[in-house]
Amino acid sequence: KSSKREWKPLEDHSCTDVPWLLLFILFCVGMGFICGFSIATGAAARLLSGYDSYGNICGQKNVKVEGIVNSGLDLTHKKYVFFLDPCNIDLVHQRIKSLALCVSACPRRELKTLADIQKFAETNGSTLCSYELQPSEYTTDPRAAKLCPKYPVPESAPIPFFHRCAPVNISCYAKFAEALITFVSDSSVLHRLISGVMTSKEIIMGLCLLSLVLSMILMVIIRYISRVLVWILTILVILGSLGGTGVLWWLYAKQRVSASAVETQIAKDNLQALLIYAISATVFTVILFLIMLIMRKRVALTIALFHVAGKVFIHLPLLVFQPFWTFFVLILFWTYWITVLLFLGTTGSPVPNEEGFVEFRMVGPLKYMWWYHVVGLIWISEFILACQQMTVAGAVVTYYFTREKRNLPFTPILASVNRLVCYHLGTVAKGSFIITLVKIPRMILMYIHTQLKGKENACARCMLKACICCLWCLEKCLTYLNQNAYTATAINSTNFCTSAKDAFVILVENALRVAAINTVGDFMLFLGKILIVCSTGLAGIMLLNYQRDYTIWVLPLIIVCLFAFLVAHCFLSIYEMVVDVLFLCFAIDTKYNDGSPGREFYMDKVLMEFVENSRKSMKDAGRGGGAEGRELKPM
Repeated sequence: KSSKREWKPLEDHSCTDVPWLLLFILFCVGMGFICGFSIATGAAARLLSGYDSYGNICGQKNVKVEGIVNSGLDLTHKKYVFFLDPCNIDLVHQRIKSLALCVSACPRRELKTLADIQKFAETNGSTLCSYELQPSEYTTDPRAAKLCPKYPVPESAPIPFFHRCAPVNISCYAKFAEALITFVSDSSVLHRLISGVMTSKEIIMGLCLLSLVLSMILMVIIRYISRVLVWILTILVILGSLGGTGVLWWLYAKQRVSASAVETQIAKDNLQALLIYAISATVFTVILFLIMLIMRKRVALTIALFHVAGKVFIHLPLLVFQPFWTFFVLILFWTYWITVLLFLGTTGSPVPNEEGFVEFRMVGPLKYMWWYHVVGLIWISEFILACQQMTVAGAVVTYYFTREKRNLPFTPILASVNRLVCYHLGTVAKGSFIITLVKIPRMILMYIHTQLKGKENACARCMLKACICCLWCLEKCLTYLNQNAYTATAINSTNFCTSAKDAFVILVENALRVAAINTVGDFMLFLGKILIVCSTGLAGIMLLNYQRDYTIWVLPLIIVCLFAFLVAHCFLSIYEMVVDVLFLCFAIDTKYNDGSPGREFYMDKVLMEFVENSRKSMKDAGRGGGAEGRELKPM
């Protein structure tokens, strides 16, 4: 029935999925309760001010904990947490396995002996040994070997806002990372990688800025020269992939000659990295050429659709900045979520552990607040992303179904946000909850797979990976259907289920066009991302090549390329979203309108030319009787 009823774009606005909005509000209230509970139980003070191994909060008077010595002390003048052995990391329990004390000041220079520690205490009034030892006893009491810090005591500095003394020397953190990265057998390799990042940090920041500029330039090119963009992009990708591959092989040959004269470990590492990069680039270039050879016949159909999307960005320039707002909101929420997570880590009642020190643990039903908090991370993050999809869909729908573009709202983006807040937050909450229901089981299975790695048999491992893969595919399909459901909601103000059903019917009726047009468009946008990554990576190779004698630039180059792909994906995903919304609007327009009086098309002339050209090409291919003619049929 829904496929036969008339669509009335932008004529009626009504609230959709109100019960789901109320459920989402209640869930957010629960998230706020967790935050308030953790603050009320003193977790915020323990997190920000820090606490010692006896349960005392630094910088204030404390209450005595039964059965714990050295608890209930007045530490008003001792505001910093100091660990006797800060580099002793317990990876199993994810904490520093060391006695923690509250001190007046962090040691700002290295202390090599107990005499230095005693002198520091007498000079600065900051006692670095346990509370039961007086500074005069540091060099005479035999308990000092256990109750005083492990020397040499590294130079430390307080962490801003968190009042913890942290070692200034990066080697301590390198050892921690060393324990996490199991594939590094030689610790010197990790030290050289970290030093390479620190040495090249200015170049890394400059290349990240370059990727941002290139993404903005590509968006401008899409807006103004969309007709020739596809061919320019194809040629540039071909030249870029060939040029990048050739440069890598040239650098490998050049450095192989120079490495034979200078036998250093850094030179050998760079030579091996260049060989791996060159082989990977060659394989990637061959695969890319094969894909472009297969897709070449359908490139012409994409050009007109890109032109229409480019006109949308001309009329709606604020669409370009949607990734910034979404990223900003996500950063704010993730900051809040991590802060509350840290609060939960210090929430609970003081309980003595097996070593006689104090730990804070939650008992009873309160210990399940962790799971609620994790579900909140996924649902609210998906809700924010869905709000962006609904905002973009509403703005593009307004553009498409407004016959006179002069009558567009002054800011269609803000008008779309207003409709979202007033009418469709429930629909967004329901759609994001469905994605959450699929994502949580997949994450649980991934966690189980990680924990059982090397312990399960081959059959169980295969089944586990198959389930993870199926859930991932289901998540991607539901995400695509959700996006089209949001478009249908923006058009007709129907609830989520009705909109999803209507959008699904339209997509099934135009399945061949979805495959022939959307796939090519997404592939061309993927080529744009590859172009930005290749350009940034090539610039990074040329710049970092000057530091090859004293810096390993494997890790800096990987960081730059990952950041470039992330930036390009954020920008071009908006363009991809606009293309998908335009296609659904176009399919609805051609289904329910025929150009007769009273049922005029909403599409502009460029899209009408696109329809005619597509039909001609399909008819010509059909006369040939080949496989291509049987695949594509007129609407």
